[in-house]
Amino acid sequence: MQLSNVLSVLSELAPLHLAESWDNVGLLLGDPQQDIRKAMLCIDYSSAVAAEARQQDADLVIAYHPPIFQPLKRLVAGSLVYDAARRGLAIYSPHTALDVADGGTNDVLADAVGLAWRRPLRMVNPKANQCKLVVFVPESHVQAVSQALFEAGAGRIGNYSSCSFRSPGTGTFKGESGSNPTIGQAGQLETVNEVRLETVLPLADIEQVLAAMRKVHPYEEPAFDLVELAAPPQLKGLGRIGELATPAPRARLLERIKQQLELNHLLVAGPTDGIVHRAAVCAGACGDLLDEALAQKVDLYLTGEMRHHDALRAAEAGVTVVCALHSNSERAVLKHLAHHLADRLPQLPVHLSSADRDPFLIQ
Repeated sequence: MQLSNVLSVLSELAPLHLAESWDNVGLLLGDPQQDIRKAMLCIDYSSAVAAEARQQDADLVIAYHPPIFQPLKRLVAGSLVYDAARRGLAIYSPHTALDVADGGTNDVLADAVGLAWRRPLRMVNPKANQCKLVVFVPESHVQAVSQALFEAGAGRIGNYSSCSFRSPGTGTFKGESGSNPTIGQAGQLETVNEVRLETVLPLADIEQVLAAMRKVHPYEEPAFDLVELAAPPQLKGLGRIGELATPAPRARLLERIKQQLELNHLLVAGPTDGIVHRAAVCAGACGDLLDEALAQKVDLYLTGEMRHHDALRAAEAGVTVVCALHSNSERAVLKHLAHHLADRLPQLPVHLSSADRDPFLIQ
């Protein structure tokens, strides 16, 4: 199948506009038109994972952490990305888009703790990723212009394509010296029956859509508006907080977390006795969300890693901090992602990396 089919499913499972502004998510390497026969999932695209992908004949690696994060100034032999590009391996990263998405990384952690009633620990405002194009077209060219816009990427709303709104009106213009109007003559005020054609398009496609519009629009100077659209308000955010379905002793809850995350050890700060009624979770390094957790009176906070002084502060407040190690707090989502991909794309084999592991070991 084409990579574009996989990208469509991935963007539904973890919409990229939900990602943090500092993040680098989506297709990082590859051609949407290339054929994909096998995909592999991992947290980090390490040299061991690269060797495994080669051994598995994977065409696509879905790496939770983006292996290309900062802008690259050179790409030379010996780097993992260079080697991946040479052999035609596509690399995709969902990272914080998957953290925020329903059923994503933080919901998997919330399930591990047993949160029955949950909400985001910190709300986020999705950034705008679309705009509206309004162009005024003489009636005779509405079909040609609209078709060019749709073919260039405009007019998609969810599972619908070729979406537009059209309303008739009257346009006026007067060609000044040096103009060559399609309708009428320069120096005369002209009145034309026109159609106000409205459609939406991704911000990333503005240049190609406008080029397509100008190519078929009959006017020497087409009149058009571009309006950036605010992202619809959504109850999305980082982390999760809520009440346990059944309050549990801390010791029992710690054992549950180890079982759910398939770990033998956890790093624990703060009280280990007493009952947990309310808990918060946040995958990765989420010490900067600790204030929200403390303000909302949690009994336990599960994350990947936390700074020494933040852990001390939480313990002094009577909160149990549980650190699974950074990637261990994220890895459980891979099985869920593989399951969803298998449901949506049953013809695509998906392999969970066995070489991918947290760099820290507890000896």
